[in-house]
Amino acid sequence: MKQKFHYDTVSEAVTQLKAQGFTLDLNLKSNQFTAGDDVFHAEDFEIVDLYRYEGASDPADEAIVYALASPAGIKGILVSGYGLYTDEAAVQTLKQLHYKYQQSQL
Repeated sequence: MKQKFHYDTVSEAVTQLKAQGFTLDLNLKSNQFTAGDDVFHAEDFEIVDLYRYEGASDPADEAIVYALASPAGIKGILVSGYGLYTDEAAVQTLKQLHYKYQQSQL
């Protein structure tokens, strides 16, 4: 799926994605997504869309908003910073999801 929209801010992207049914607020730890007490295997999800934001003057403002979905119909949003303060296991998991996403774009 090609990116159809570009949102000016992270909060605008999150608001619009929630309106599209991406209601879970996902967090990534190693190779699992969590939403509250629920735990999901990351490999069960695909990136539906993503939006990258870069801070104009502060690298700490860099973030990626992921719209994620599973074949079981679970849809959520992951907001991830990138750069210096990332968990290496989480980085590897996101790389695998990015690879699947890129392959679906061909």
